[in-house]
Amino acid sequence: MKNWILFSVGFVVSLALVITALVLWKADAPFNELEQKAEDLAISSNSLAAVSDSYVYNGQKPYITVFGVDEDGKEKAIFVPISLEENLIQEVFLQDGITKKQALSVLSKETNVHEILQTKLGYEEAGVVWEITYLNDADKLNYVYILFEDGQWWKRISNM
Repeated sequence: MKNWILFSVGFVVSLALVITALVLWKADAPFNELEQKAEDLAISSNSLAAVSDSYVYNGQKPYITVFGVDEDGKEKAIFVPISLEENLIQEVFLQDGITKKQALSVLSKETNVHEILQTKLGYEEAGVVWEITYLNDADKLNYVYILFEDGQWWKRISNM
């Protein structure tokens, strides 16, 4: 009897793990496909020669941020709209603005950060921004947008 209970519990736990893995894999599939199309578009439009990373950025308008190097070997970030319209692609050379580390430094100088959750480079109406999501000392969710160009604060959403 004890063996049947152990088998049943083990089976249910294993089944739950397999179902969870399948759901997570399927949920991520549309993003992976969209990122791949954006990477292909960045290369086919000659914006980039090679791609190193990409992710979806959801701001006022959603973009896929694609990182890579151009034919001259300069590091760039390309912002491809979700619609994949080539004429709406924005781009920036990474050397022309502040780094992720510098953006985090700007944040830590002015606020009490308990934990950084995410840092993304994205495109907004003000231009290219670093979006930093973090928890403050009171464990409240905060969003800060720092301009890529000069490291100035653009927008804050605090204590959610």
